[in-house]
Amino acid sequence: MSEEGVDRRTTPVRQSSKRNREYDEDERPQQESLAVQPDVSPKRVRVGSGSFAMDGENGRSLPMQQSNFSQLTNNGSPRLATPTTPGGLGKAGTQAPGAKKLIIRNSKARPQLPNNFLEKSWTKLEEAVGAIHSRQSVSSSLEELYQIVENLCGNKQAAAIYEKLKGNLEKHIAEQLPDLVQGSYVNSTAFLLHMNKVWTDHCDQTVMIRSIFLFLDRTYVLQNSTVLSIWDLGLDLFRAVILDDPTVRSRTISGLLTLIEQERLGEKVDRLLLKSLLRMLSSLQIYQQVFEGAFLTATQKLYENEGRVNARDMDVPTYLNHVQQRLLEETDRLDYYLDFGTRKALISTVEKYLIAEHVQALLTKGLDVMLHEDRRVELKLFYDLLSRVKNGLIELKTSFSTYIKKVGKALVIDPQRDRTLVQDLMDMKNKLDAIIVECFNGTEKFSQAEKDAFDNFINQRVNKPAELIAKFMDGKLRSGNKAATDDELEKLMDKVIILFRFIQGKDVFEAFYKKDLAKRLLLGRSASVDAEKSMLSKLKQECGAGFTSKLEGMFKDMELSKDLAVAFKQFLQHVEGELSWTGVDFSVSILTMGHWPTYPPTEVIMPPQMIEYQEMFKKFYLSKHSGRKLHWQPSLGHCLLRAQFKPNEEEQQATTEQVFQDRQYQIDAAIVRIMKTRKTLPHSLLISELYNQLRFPVKPADLKKRIESLIERDYMCRDKDDSNTYNYVA
Repeated sequence: MSEEGVDRRTTPVRQSSKRNREYDEDERPQQESLAVQPDVSPKRVRVGSGSFAMDGENGRSLPMQQSNFSQLTNNGSPRLATPTTPGGLGKAGTQAPGAKKLIIRNSKARPQLPNNFLEKSWTKLEEAVGAIHSRQSVSSSLEELYQIVENLCGNKQAAAIYEKLKGNLEKHIAEQLPDLVQGSYVNSTAFLLHMNKVWTDHCDQTVMIRSIFLFLDRTYVLQNSTVLSIWDLGLDLFRAVILDDPTVRSRTISGLLTLIEQERLGEKVDRLLLKSLLRMLSSLQIYQQVFEGAFLTATQKLYENEGRVNARDMDVPTYLNHVQQRLLEETDRLDYYLDFGTRKALISTVEKYLIAEHVQALLTKGLDVMLHEDRRVELKLFYDLLSRVKNGLIELKTSFSTYIKKVGKALVIDPQRDRTLVQDLMDMKNKLDAIIVECFNGTEKFSQAEKDAFDNFINQRVNKPAELIAKFMDGKLRSGNKAATDDELEKLMDKVIILFRFIQGKDVFEAFYKKDLAKRLLLGRSASVDAEKSMLSKLKQECGAGFTSKLEGMFKDMELSKDLAVAFKQFLQHVEGELSWTGVDFSVSILTMGHWPTYPPTEVIMPPQMIEYQEMFKKFYLSKHSGRKLHWQPSLGHCLLRAQFKPNEEEQQATTEQVFQDRQYQIDAAIVRIMKTRKTLPHSLLISELYNQLRFPVKPADLKKRIESLIERDYMCRDKDDSNTYNYVA
């Protein structure tokens, strides 16, 4: 092969070790092709005008002259050099005319490794691992150690160094065991501290060792699914050697449980220590196997005894707050150092032995008291805790209903409470409604339980609640009731309607309500026609049009009677000469018998003048409505007499005496008020103060009499040293 026109620089060739090598063509054998292996022979190869050597001991390429080596790469990638002679390759890798291409191929034969290559390489690695285990500085650089591992793996020694590393790690871990098994510790915490140090040292050392053997981890381990990674190998050996030892395991678990129990009893413990060791058990995948069962058993034992004692000795609100605190503490432990998988079992254990086992006892002991005292914060907590256990809310609802029936029945069957029964029931309903909304999350089942309970107890006295509700509304709708505004009256009617729904004797309510309504309408005692019609509308909406048809007829009769009264007055103006007695404001209400209550006939001896007006109205009415009959009801009528009397001396004298008496009371009150404020005061200053405060003329003699009167009644006294000075007597 002619060598004319060949660039004397180098051509990059991909090697079997997946690293690039570059060789000078002067060392090419006289054959068709030349294969170059990444061997460890110490031959020197020139690269351009520079060279590097292959170290036979560790297989690393040792650069001999970096300046020309760097010219062959661009951003770390090999490239062809640009020729400087006319016979070389052209720019951008184009072949010059007449040039011949030199091809270098891999050789099929691999040079033989030195016999002591593995031993020498491992010796250096073992020294580094030993230095890490003994906390000494490593003499070789990480790059050098990494390269040794890479060369060993590249020459099929990966399995060998993996086994050697495994043996080294196992030996070192085993050296820690005697202190853990036979060591003497002042308490379990001291043992745990030593155990934690062994564990953390192991983790730190494994991380450093893995960085040296990273190439082994990323090649040999990844290519063999049955081989553990170096980190997992360290965990597996630590578990097998340390934690599988019965003594170490027993000491560790016992110590952890002791620390947790101490914390539960209020002592301050090293939570970081707990967290580290429990993470150790999780990392070793033995947390559930060796710790969780024992931990839950200890938890059950603690809270079973605690729940039994505290539920008996504490009042219910205090116990509920204690349970809430325990749940918060256990949740905090789960968040801080316990494994997440323990959450469900741990919380269930606490709920069972602090709540579920004592639900009925707590309800019997404390629910009635909390409801009676309206302790809404504790009731809300009670609801929240019982919602965590099976059937807890069902039992709470049952006890809630029982309480309502008991309290409501006591109100209804007591005749002495009839006067305030309706208001008491409304107050009770308002309180229970608020409790359901604020404490029981507005749960529909509790609202229904309340309704059922009211329906049960409110009819314990047959018909009486219906009568009392009707009379209560009569009192609120009368003209004498000025305490409530229109809005307040509207809200009150809504509350009464709620009670009305529960009563069974609605016909009894109608009878009493109609009777009272008739009096309000006929005697003009209704506070507001709008309020009356609003109540009627609510009753109609609740019971239907048939229930209120007669009540509506009563209002219609009153409206027609007003129109009739106007017409009758006009009629009287035309027949005034036929009357023997004039000046009477005579009005008549025409009532439909089917709409109004039935009244017994009453015989009343009427004055002749009134009989005359009755006959005149009868004549007027029948002239407009022939065929009808009028039945007078004198018991429903009323008469207002107006009289004027001339004033006399006795009346004037009595009035004057009353004014004088009232002024004496005002003077006495002013004197006491002044002396109570000033404590001690001369006579002249007291008189001056009285003149300033009193708003009516008064004589000094009258003031002196009132002062003497108060001295006699021990409201004040004269000073012992100065008779013109007064002292207040407390």
